[in-house]
Amino acid sequence: NMLAHIRYATQGEVSLENVHPFTRELWGINWSFAHNGDMPLFANTDQDIFLGKTTSDTVHFNAVGDTDSEAAFCAILNALKAEFPEGLPTLSVLHEFLNHICDEIIAGRSEDTIFNFLLGCGQYTLFAYSWPGARSGSTVWNGLHYIVREPPFSTARLLDVDYTIDFSAVTQPNDRVAVITTKPLTEEAGWTEMKRGELLMFDKG
Repeated sequence: NMLAHIRYATQGEVSLENVHPFTRELWGINWSFAHNGDMPLFANTDQDIFLGKTTSDTVHFNAVGDTDSEAAFCAILNALKAEFPEGLPTLSVLHEFLNHICDEIIAGRSEDTIFNFLLGCGQYTLFAYSWPGARSGSTVWNGLHYIVREPPFSTARLLDVDYTIDFSAVTQPNDRVAVITTKPLTEEAGWTEMKRGELLMFDKG
């Protein structure tokens, strides 16, 4: 997994502590998280938010910075640790539980929440969730799009720069590559906009 995020900094100070992606270790696995949007539930970063079975006695992860994004990430990890104290469940069970947690975050705040995130679980598994929207006073729509590239790899032209990429020159014959972005990056067909409330899992590409 490779995550890159250019932050507009709508919440929290401009500081190293607030730089995405955030990372933590759970069950000996490195988790990473990048978020685009606004979450009223986590607007007050001094207030602990307990998701799932989390209680004040089971909190293990706390935000270092002052963004709603990192607070949400820590709350998700605390919920995972409380729900699965023995360790990582199967990926299908993990996917189902994360879906439930996302519903809990959105519940009662669907109109004010913009919640698009990438959650990396170890080296090969990535979850992408989209609850799109536009900030007040803005016409910019924040959502997620994805494309999966498989052999035979071809070329694609970037949308914002006069440049064409030959993917066969930067991949191996058996590679499978998923790209998840806010907006499509290339002119090629195959980009799909994620549906509102959709949680996708990408495993091994």
